[in-house]
Amino acid sequence: KIHACKNDCILYRGEEYENLDKCPICGLDRFKRKRDGGYGDECDGDNRKGGPKKVFWYFPIIPRLKRSFANKKESRLLRWHKEEHREDDGLIRHPADSIQWHNIDSRNKDFAADPRNIRLCLSTDGMNPFMNNSTHSTWPIVLTIFNLPPWLCNKRKYIMLSGLIPGPDQPGNDIDTYLRPLLEDLKILWSEGVEVWDEYKREYFTLRALLFCTVTDTPAGRNLSRQSKRQCAGCLHCLDETDSRYISN
Repeated sequence: KIHACKNDCILYRGEEYENLDKCPICGLDRFKRKRDGGYGDECDGDNRKGGPKKVFWYFPIIPRLKRSFANKKESRLLRWHKEEHREDDGLIRHPADSIQWHNIDSRNKDFAADPRNIRLCLSTDGMNPFMNNSTHSTWPIVLTIFNLPPWLCNKRKYIMLSGLIPGPDQPGNDIDTYLRPLLEDLKILWSEGVEVWDEYKREYFTLRALLFCTVTDTPAGRNLSRQSKRQCAGCLHCLDETDSRYISN
């Protein structure tokens, strides 16, 4: 659990923010007060400090990838895209048949050399877990492993929930605040790699991973790319060069 600014400005983590009681950007208090319905027994002058106003749940992906390779059956499945006899007839039956996959392989030959290296797809969108509140918006951050066979990629067992952004308001373009812990893990997996035990091969190897693509609807895609239509950058192709104008009323 990571404390967050209620206005989605920062996460209270790292040396810079971990010990702060106020957001350095908007000045909002980190904790509730007892008089506002908070809880806890810590004291802060005349006001008793309660719980955090907002909490982001992050589920680290590196330990889960390690556990996948520690299972012999799962470890074999994670190299399916290259070692199994897939039909090659020019049709896209799996992401490994796509031009994007081949372009990545041609530019990063060291990464492509080991079929155990992971390619991930990120998806996120708002959902309402409360039937009696039509405006509530909670955002799960989900990762799909594209190394797996196509009939397993989207099975619940293999989909990884990497984060949960609480409501009641959607994060909007500030969603990058909540993606930071995941991106830090992805940077480690891409640049340095992590030593992992492969139960299928009975050996240690350096696991690397990359974010292959994102799958979202258009509003969530705008938030991920920070291309808001309100900033005259609504076209995902033209980006900042979008030709647009506001219509009166």
